[in-house]
Amino acid sequence: MPAPNFELPATGGKKVSLSELRGNKVVLYFYPKDNTPGCTREGQGFRDHIAEFAAHNIVILGVSRDGIRSHEGFKSKQCFPFDLLSDEDEVLCRQYNVIKEKSMYGRKVMGIERSTFLIDEKGILRKEWRKVKVDGHTAEVLDAIKSL
Repeated sequence: MPAPNFELPATGGKKVSLSELRGNKVVLYFYPKDNTPGCTREGQGFRDHIAEFAAHNIVILGVSRDGIRSHEGFKSKQCFPFDLLSDEDEVLCRQYNVIKEKSMYGRKVMGIERSTFLIDEKGILRKEWRKVKVDGHTAEVLDAIKSL
């Protein structure tokens, strides 16, 4: 099925839209919060395998509800070679159905469920991972890309 289109502010003072990325495969990963342990490890996994993703014509985009200023610091600190998108209004998060009820310190809160989506060159959603566990996730995504 076609992946929902979007246009969001991104690091580097850009706006990124899915329609402008046609011709490239896209790994769109949603994560809860900048500068937290799991989210940092997840981004580092994509960063550390960027050459393998590039060899398959993949654009990697990270998405959270954090603002651009937070994203810029996170990207710089971790040397991420890909853009982070700011979805402060949760529009894209809701299109991809990643806002879920979570428990934090005994309270119920709404937050991003760690999820990844693989979109092909024509904008078709090919694979999705929900409730992602960070360990081994990058390898799973690379394996799926190789089977396209």
